[in-house]
Amino acid sequence: MNRTEKPLAFQPGAFDVFTGMDTSKKSIAMTFIDDAGEIKNVKMAYNPQAVVSFVQRRYPGKRVAFAYEAGPTGYGLYDELTKSGFHCMVVSPGLVPKKPGNHVKTDRIDGETLSVSLRGGQIQSIQIPMGDYRNLRHLIQLRDTYVKQLAGNKTRIKSLLLFHGISFPGSQTTEQWSCSVMTALRTLPCDEHIKFHIDQLLDLITFQRTKVLEVTRHIRKLCKGNEEIQHNIQLLSTISGIGFITASQVIACIGDTKILRHCDQLAGYFGLAPKEHSSGEATRRGSITRAGNPRMRTKLIQCAWAAIRTDQELKAVYTKILTRNHGAGGPNKAIVAVARRLATRIYAVLTQQRPYVLRNI
Repeated sequence: MNRTEKPLAFQPGAFDVFTGMDTSKKSIAMTFIDDAGEIKNVKMAYNPQAVVSFVQRRYPGKRVAFAYEAGPTGYGLYDELTKSGFHCMVVSPGLVPKKPGNHVKTDRIDGETLSVSLRGGQIQSIQIPMGDYRNLRHLIQLRDTYVKQLAGNKTRIKSLLLFHGISFPGSQTTEQWSCSVMTALRTLPCDEHIKFHIDQLLDLITFQRTKVLEVTRHIRKLCKGNEEIQHNIQLLSTISGIGFITASQVIACIGDTKILRHCDQLAGYFGLAPKEHSSGEATRRGSITRAGNPRMRTKLIQCAWAAIRTDQELKAVYTKILTRNHGAGGPNKAIVAVARRLATRIYAVLTQQRPYVLRNI
């Protein structure tokens, strides 16, 4: 497939048997529905190879399609089925049609719901990351875990000092956790037990900082080893406010950029698309949906704050929306609009495969 080709949509008419699977750590509950509407329920231990063997014996020569909900079992079942030549979809649980008023949930019912929806073409697969894209996503998630723990321990130290009426030995700036501040916290005159508590948290902060750097180096190594990922990161880095960390996270979130079909699709990945309730001649749009990847949305908003300092076009967008929203939520609305504009630029550079050229107005 070249860059201009788009993934083919799922065609139910091309298959003979539709299989919905409810997976757990120990078992797989499968529901098979054929063209005649015959239903067969099977439950077996979680073993992707056993699923393939069973289907090959039970439906020889049949075109079988599979679907299961994304969850903690990951993509091992998907990998094994597609490797064996079967079509498999991994579906977002929130997008599976549900019967209203149905308060009974079992593995069999979940499997039947998936198989019926698959047969009717009512569900679509999430984008499955493959190869280095999957590894990059795992590394990004690991880095985010360490960063979150790091921020949490910094907050715990500040809360502890506030609780005991001790002033934090630093200014209220972005550099407040400098080496001098860390040293001052180590030598802070306080009760023995409070000092022990602080020292333990400082040890964790030092450890987590080291881990963040180690993971970041490994992410750079992975990206440099993949020409396509490295090229796309370089393209994204030409956009104001976006550096290596955010660029690599965008690529990890999207995966193969050939799946991008329109800008609204990318905005949906980041949860930056507006809610809409329109009817007749009335068009009503509200706040953003907040669907998609919340970490990626947060990163883009952080990038938007950095971008308006150097990009006059984005600064003008921010100012225009801010002047129309004088309330307390005005700055938030304005910066979200700038983040949406960044998503538009990301879509442009990835689909057109050319760097962004900064235009000052």
